[in-house]
Amino acid sequence: MSGKPKVPSYFPTGVGLLHDPSLNKGTAFTEEERDALKLRGLLPPHVHTMEEQVMRVMGNFRRTPTPLEQHVNILGCQARNETLFYRVVIDHLEEVMPIIYTPTVGEACQKYGHIFMRPRGLFISAKDRKRIANVLRGWPHRDVHVIVVTDGERILGLGDLGADGMGIPVGKLALYTACGGVHPTHCLPVTLDVGTENEELLSDPLYIGLKQRRLRGAEYDEFIDEFIGAVQEVFPDALIQFEDFGNQNAFRLLQKYRDRVCTFNDDIQGTGAVVVAGLFAAPLITGGSLVDQTFLFLGAGEAGIGIGDMIVGAMRDEGLSEDEARSRCWFVDSHGLVVKSRQDLAAHKIPYAHDHPPADNFLGAVEAVRPTGIIGVSGQPATFTRAVLEAMARINERPIVFALSNPTSKSECTAEQAYQWTEGRAVFASGSPFDPVILGAQKFVPGQGNNAYIFPGVGLGVVVSGARLVTDEMFSAAAKALADQVSAEDLKVGRLYPRLSHIRDVSAHIGAAVATIAWKRDLATVPRPADVLEYVKSEMYQPDYKSYV
Repeated sequence: MSGKPKVPSYFPTGVGLLHDPSLNKGTAFTEEERDALKLRGLLPPHVHTMEEQVMRVMGNFRRTPTPLEQHVNILGCQARNETLFYRVVIDHLEEVMPIIYTPTVGEACQKYGHIFMRPRGLFISAKDRKRIANVLRGWPHRDVHVIVVTDGERILGLGDLGADGMGIPVGKLALYTACGGVHPTHCLPVTLDVGTENEELLSDPLYIGLKQRRLRGAEYDEFIDEFIGAVQEVFPDALIQFEDFGNQNAFRLLQKYRDRVCTFNDDIQGTGAVVVAGLFAAPLITGGSLVDQTFLFLGAGEAGIGIGDMIVGAMRDEGLSEDEARSRCWFVDSHGLVVKSRQDLAAHKIPYAHDHPPADNFLGAVEAVRPTGIIGVSGQPATFTRAVLEAMARINERPIVFALSNPTSKSECTAEQAYQWTEGRAVFASGSPFDPVILGAQKFVPGQGNNAYIFPGVGLGVVVSGARLVTDEMFSAAAKALADQVSAEDLKVGRLYPRLSHIRDVSAHIGAAVATIAWKRDLATVPRPADVLEYVKSEMYQPDYKSYV
């Protein structure tokens, strides 16, 4: 299960033990362990407590001058001593999470080949065709339950980073453990290196990936199919999370595999669920209910359509027909408002093409559609302009403004802009963290509508129930469970999500909701316990040192 790995068939001693991050305790090895495990003399004589080790790690972390250097620093701890790393992250989550995840992970991916020191995860390249299963067998842990995989084509809002996108699976899986309690040895980050179209990387002598153009068409599909089949063969109990694939592949791969293997796409389904959770909470501030809202999206890719589909499902659950629910979701892409008269629409946009005159820009679309909320998933910074936000404030007493693009440099607007340009009336959330904003006598604490609130709990629920598939119903249950964890104190300061410091408890509730759906729909392979929530909590990994003697 998630918190109880199998005992390794071997147990190293001496230097080998100190070089195994899943077993190493560093200076916390006791006197008895040092004698029994041939560590005497290989460590300084003083035995430290974990609390003292955490103090050392955080002292060095805080003395490190830049976020990128802090990223390298803290991942060095992960490479040496995983238990200590997760103790540090859990105990200091609000401080450390922006460094190991968004926004700093974006810069780390952009410079991955230049800061590369030690490989983490599996790099499976186009050269490995016909032998992917053998590559997977090279992973040292056999009991893999969660795989996060990317092909690096659409990393955050940064585009094609090829093999340098490995920072995303590594960061996501760190949160699976820290936030969701999935044991680190059950997690496997994978990058599928099929080439890149990034000219800068192709000419960079320090680029770590294949220096070739991307596989496309049948070659690409055969490669992905071999990977999926190899995972089924080598790690048959693993959940596969697709991450940061390009739009042209993300939707069709999800549709191809979702009913065949245990998989989901976090950019489509995870993003949809976390946003819907915020939209469930927003009416507690604005009044009304979800079905009273009309949303205008800036961006019609994976994230936007995934959110739209999740909103439609939620509105359907509250009594609207499919057509009525879709009529409340509008999209603007790089060519303007998505309407039926356009001839250039990709298949995933057509269900949201309404019979309406065109609008060439986002402000024009706001004036035409008069939405109650705007949702930015464009990857284009500063696109929620002052004119846009002032228009939203003119149309609505409490406009909903979700600027979700990551990292922070890609956000459609800042929290300060959203509050100032709407005279403090915006109900705001962002994808990356923003500091609190003081406006007059009011303090606003912007909520972070980040997938980290959803995917660790979903994965936890899948793992503890042994679910065979991941369904949209599970994501709907996850969204409702997350919204239920928003407190009156959160809403008072305008925060639509719980504090990050509560995220492990939030993940437990989401895991219980997801696992309950698995049992209800006969998708589970583990017997149902009497108390689902307590069972989920009992299965969550806790980073504490175990005695080896």
